[in-house]
Amino acid sequence: MADLDDLRSRWLRALRTTGEDARRPDPSRYADALLDRWQEPQRRYHTLAHLTAVLDHVDVLAEYADDPDLVRLAAWFHDAVYAPDRSENEERSARLAERALPEAGVSASGTAEVARLVRLTVTHDPAPGDRNGEVLCDADLAILAAPPAAYAAYTAEVREEYHFVPNDAFRAGRSAVLRQLLHLPRLFRTPYGRSNWEPTARYNLAAELEMLSTAEDPAS
Repeated sequence: MADLDDLRSRWLRALRTTGEDARRPDPSRYADALLDRWQEPQRRYHTLAHLTAVLDHVDVLAEYADDPDLVRLAAWFHDAVYAPDRSENEERSARLAERALPEAGVSASGTAEVARLVRLTVTHDPAPGDRNGEVLCDADLAILAAPPAAYAAYTAEVREEYHFVPNDAFRAGRSAVLRQLLHLPRLFRTPYGRSNWEPTARYNLAAELEMLSTAEDPAS
């Protein structure tokens, strides 16, 4: 169960380092609004547990970021808008950040960077030297290197989010995503991610792809 008080504290710490404005409204209300979004009923994987995990991984990788607290704010927003049957979730999440963060006292440049990072999670392909992008993308993809039981739970939760997709279509779509990831020269861009997560993540992806390729449709 996610610790809501701890998450609120983490939001406030990140926000306070990214700009000061005595006239800004109570920043805790933004945390509460985001926490409500992350608890919407359509979510199975993209929940508070995922948000907490990404924030934890950003903490692990913070030394590699140019501005870790902007990365933390991007983590809060990166799946803030999430509808499994929509394809523009990242764009809508970025626009939410562009509306909310100036009200919360974040500078225009800080807001633009958060929105850019959120949009980057469409491809998880930061440009060379994009240290903030590397940290956010690695943190978001760290689940791919989870131990077997946790990885199996992750894949089951993803399937639940797409319960409305027929089995054959889901297997085809998921397999395409896995192949795209496996064809990347590197899944992880930070030194820590490459050393600690890359081998396990590639094993998990290949094993899932093999399972999907041999699975039979229960309805057939």
